[in-house]
Amino acid sequence: MDLPDFGIPQKLASRMSTAEQHDYLRARFTRRGALRAGAVTAAVAGVGLGVGAASPAYAAPAVLTSTERRGVDGALAAPFARHLQYGADPKTQMRVSWQVPFAVKKPYLRVGTSPWALSVKIDAEVRHLSTPVLNGGKIAAAEQFYLHVGLDRLKPGQTYYYGVGHDGFDPADHRNLGTLGTFTTAPSRAENFTFTAFGDQGVSYHALGNDAVLLAQNPAFHLHAGDICYADSSGAGTAGDTYDARAWDQFLAQTETVAKTVPWMVTTGNHDMEAWYSPQGYGGQNARWSLPDNGPDPVNQPGVYSFVHGNVGVVALDANDVSYEIPANFGISGGKQTAWLDRRLGELRHHRDVDFVVVFFHHCAFSTTSAHASDGGVRDVWVPLFEKHQVDLVINGHNHVYERTDAIKGNKVGRKVPIGERTDPTRDGIVYVTAGAAGRSLYSFPVPDSYEGHVADRDGVESYRWVKGGSKATETVEWSRVRYTNYSFLAVEVETGRSPKLKVSALAETGQRIDHFEIQRGRGR
Repeated sequence: MDLPDFGIPQKLASRMSTAEQHDYLRARFTRRGALRAGAVTAAVAGVGLGVGAASPAYAAPAVLTSTERRGVDGALAAPFARHLQYGADPKTQMRVSWQVPFAVKKPYLRVGTSPWALSVKIDAEVRHLSTPVLNGGKIAAAEQFYLHVGLDRLKPGQTYYYGVGHDGFDPADHRNLGTLGTFTTAPSRAENFTFTAFGDQGVSYHALGNDAVLLAQNPAFHLHAGDICYADSSGAGTAGDTYDARAWDQFLAQTETVAKTVPWMVTTGNHDMEAWYSPQGYGGQNARWSLPDNGPDPVNQPGVYSFVHGNVGVVALDANDVSYEIPANFGISGGKQTAWLDRRLGELRHHRDVDFVVVFFHHCAFSTTSAHASDGGVRDVWVPLFEKHQVDLVINGHNHVYERTDAIKGNKVGRKVPIGERTDPTRDGIVYVTAGAAGRSLYSFPVPDSYEGHVADRDGVESYRWVKGGSKATETVEWSRVRYTNYSFLAVEVETGRSPKLKVSALAETGQRIDHFEIQRGRGR
């Protein structure tokens, strides 16, 4: 029996990698004559400021030429869904992205150091995604137009104003000044700052609630640990996944309130493998985001990169590459991602300006929920590297809860870290945080919650980890220190100076603090 959404036999679909699904879908729709062959061209030019080169890191699908709307007045096409991303150097690079409801003429960005001085005008790169009718017509076709401008040679620690437009819509026009946004580059010298993190957001009132509390923290940047919008609602990485590209329109519009001023640094989760667009499933990601291109393969793994803000080095990883639980993209890098990780962690650890190294990705190394628990692939391949290079904090999503471990060394408790306590990664091990309660439906724990003001410590928790081949191995763990089953996110205050530290807090959607602890390297307890 064919699955109704993609029309791939279920027994076949369960064995197909993302690349095999992509080939099947493209061949089938091409045979039906559903699409015309073609490619979307991108143009980018710079005036006054350095502009990043047009990125080849996205797969341009075929275009439905019938959607061209040359007769629509550009004044009626208001830009929306603005979102920022750092370049590889946050002190001098920013990427500005946005969306328009249909094709427009000559899209551009204006930028300057005040809202009244936006004379610098830069042409935008256009990335067009075309999605055909799927699921027997129950999911409508979508034509999506994403615009991108890369800004280089910016001044460190400088606040800039920007506006996005096109022929017929000028952001510098007094009628459109309310559409202007701002961003601030990273400082040239280490200063105190805050960053935030979560995963598994999607579109919901709870997602909006988290965004509001998050924005109140005034973060310098935000980390999104994958499963971004859930256009792919199944997330199994098989051809049985349903898909509605229009969910991205809703998500990016929802996120704009924060992302138009706070760089929104994302990586890839299992729900972000979208087989229609490219063999690895990341063609859609490359069309919608302009992430740092300093990873081992920015074309095929755009969610793998790193950057340094102040005294913190950040590394983003694609855990689909090593996941035992969901193997659709297992091994896609051929080991290159892990080799790059080893090298990059070593570079950051020896970087003279970096006090702390933070790693974020989707699948959990250590978690106890009844849904996904721990991924043995992450433990087998990456955890030894985290310990080798004394990573200070690891942030995951995937499990839709908040859970925080003790300091872990050698897959065991190196030191208990109760709420409010301090840990030293050079001696104790690494704390792992699951921050996957950003807005999607919540999961459950096998034992009661335990959080600030409601502590219920357990000597052991019966859980499991995924092992190679997709089966589960039961385990009794002692490292599950904090558990909270409600919507929440992570806020990290970075303190510099003679005694640098990370002050890590978990905040509920209501603003209530549910956990806090400190990380300080090489200091007394």
